Formats: sequence, structure tokens, C-alpha cells
Amino acid sequence: MMEYILTRKQARLFILLKQGLIGNYKFSGKTGILEFIRQAGCIQFDPIDVCGKNAELVLLSRIKGFEKQMLYDLLYSERRLVDYFDKNLSIFLVEDWPYFARERQYHQCFERSNDEISKVCELIKQKIAELGAVCSADLNMNEKVAWYWSDTKLSRAALEHMYFTGELAIQFKKGNMKYYNLIEKCIPMNILSRPDPYTNDSEHQKWRVLRRIHAIGLLWNRASDAWLGIEHLKSKDRMQIFSELLEEECIIEISVDDLAEPLYCSAMDEHLITYVLKNPRLKKRCEFMAPLDNMLWDRKLLRELFGFEYKWEIYTPQSERKFGHYVLPILYGDRFVGRIEVIYDKKKKEADVKNIWYEDGVRLTASMSAAIENAVNQLSDFNKKEIVYCSNE
Repeated sequence: MMEYILTRKQARLFILLKQGLIGNYKFSGKTGILEFIRQAGCIQFDPIDVCGKNAELVLLSRIKGFEKQMLYDLLYSERRLVDYFDKNLSIFLVEDWPYFARERQYHQCFERSNDEISKVCELIKQKIAELGAVCSADLNMNEKVAWYWSDTKLSRAALEHMYFTGELAIQFKKGNMKYYNLIEKCIPMNILSRPDPYTNDSEHQKWRVLRRIHAIGLLWNRASDAWLGIEHLKSKDRMQIFSELLEEECIIEISVDDLAEPLYCSAMDEHLITYVLKNPRLKKRCEFMAPLDNMLWDRKLLRELFGFEYKWEIYTPQSERKFGHYVLPILYGDRFVGRIEVIYDKKKKEADVKNIWYEDGVRLTASMSAAIENAVNQLSDFNKKEIVYCSNE
């Protein structure tokens, strides 16, 4: 396979083109959501909503005409997407459900407060048979048990355990309140009946490593937060997987300027390499990036290619924060020019910009200023539209 050498700028353009973040919009509408998630594997879900939830902000920056209702419909009405664990809690295509049988099996074998939970699972199923989808508040199980982050009600722990094991799925949400139903009510039987495509752990890990390379576009063979959620992936396992993927011509090795280590992309994206080598002039866009955006998963790689340091400071004590608690990187063209703290005020129905910090050396031009203002207005308009929640049918 041919060897490629890119400049840092070309490497940036490669990732941005892959992600659909530069030039004209690559993805549009519901079809675009599915296309992007198919290439990315998953997008991370986080319930915090300051100016939009993480998954919504990821899609807003890429999908032409994106509205919150589109994602909600694909998850809970059309059932084209499902929320479950991939890179932590994520959203992915429902057709990928069989690939995560190992995750579900793990939770069947181990769970905090397992004895207490196992005693009430059948009772919960009976309650669902009577009422349909239920939330924690619908169950009279208020005793406290040990759970992942802190002690919680038995009802919540039991519902989440049955969700982790694949007995239940989220039928719909109201705000952050999850309503669970039997898995067969939410995912078609022709998908539930499919076996795990991989019979051994190494092949499963290889599939997931390649999936994460697709998720970002370019990755290196080193320790990275990009691998989070791939169980039991050790350094020697990763080395072996990269070697096999190269031998099988599933990935391409790329040298970038004076970067000490090579980067790798999917062989399916070779056309993007040849395109960026022509140094195309691409239309600049201004996008606010979600804190857990796929492109930000490897913060060290971000620093190497974009010269941008980013830390999500929401869990940093206020006295130690350098910027703010929910700050979004500002992408303009092929560079991160700053970061913005913006809160959507539901009473005023407008986005309130608390602060903008520009990177050293950035010259705020009229076109950049107009692009940022337009992005703020887009974010404000996006948040004005409320979700129409599903009924409990």
C-alpha cells in the first residue's frame, strides 16, 4: 500500500473533511444523521443541557437543518438509533446492537448490589406488563443501595441494571427522565436474534479499534482516551491489532510533518488523502464543538495537529477553572480560534454569551466576527424548538 506524507494543515483538512466540518455541509437531515453516525460508529451522550446536550451539539455542527426532534424521533419513534454503551454512554445504529453482546454479558455476571437487584427484576417485568414503560418513580422501591456513583434508590439501580444487561431498553424520555420497556418492545426481533458477529475477544477488539479510527479520522497507535470503553484492551493487544489491520490493508499509515509517530486512517478514506494533497481551497465555517465531540476524544492529538489545548472544566472546582464550566471550542476554517461560554436562557428564549476567549495570535476579522455571531444565533434558534415527547404506548 502506498505511503503518504501530509503537512499538519493537510492532516487537519483530512479530519475536518471526514467529520463534515469544513466546506459545504456533507450531511443533511435525518438521512445525514444516520450517515454520520454510521461512519463515526457512535456519538457520546451526556444529559447536561446548558445550551444543548452533547449529542445534539455534535450533530448541530455537522447536519444541515438539524433539529432536536430529529434525533429524538430516530431514537424513540423510528428506532433507527439506540442509546447504550460504546465509548461510555453513547448513541449508535440499532443494527449494531449484536456487536455489544459482551458488554451485556459482563453486566449479567457482575453488578453492585446484585443480591438486592436480582430479587426485584421479575417484579419490575410484571409492573411493565401492567403499565407499559416505567420510570424509577413508578416503582415503590425506595430503599437505598450501593450504586456506581453513590447510593441510590433500588428502583433506579434495578432499572439501570436491566438496561445494562439488555433486558430493558429506553422506550422514551421526558427531559432526563428515562422510561424503560422490555427490550423486544423497542428493538426488532430480527436484530435481537442475531448472534454476536465475533466469536473471540481479539476479533471484537479489532472491530472496535477500527471503529474508533473511523470515529475521528486519524489516530495513532498509542494510549488514548479514544480507546475508552474497549474492555481489556492492553497496549500489547493494541499493537497486535494495528499490525493485523495494516497487513489486512484495512488501515493506511500516514506520516505528518515532524510528528514523531505515524497516524493511521481507514483504507476507505484514501480518496480524502489524495484530495487534501491537492491543497484545495475550502469554504470556512464557524462551528461550536461539543465538549465530548468525537474529534476531541484524543486531546493530545488535538494539541499536536491543531495547536489547541482543551479541557472540559465542568468537574473542575470553580476556583481552579481557567475558563468556564461549560465551554465550547470555536472552530473557524481549519483552526480553533477560541472558546465560548454560552447559556441558553429559556425565559428570554435566547443564547446568552457569558464570555469568549480567543487564542493567542488570533486576529478577529470582520468575517470571523460575523461567522461567530451567526453561530450564536443558530444555537439560539436551535434551542427554541421544544421536543414533542412520545406517549407511553
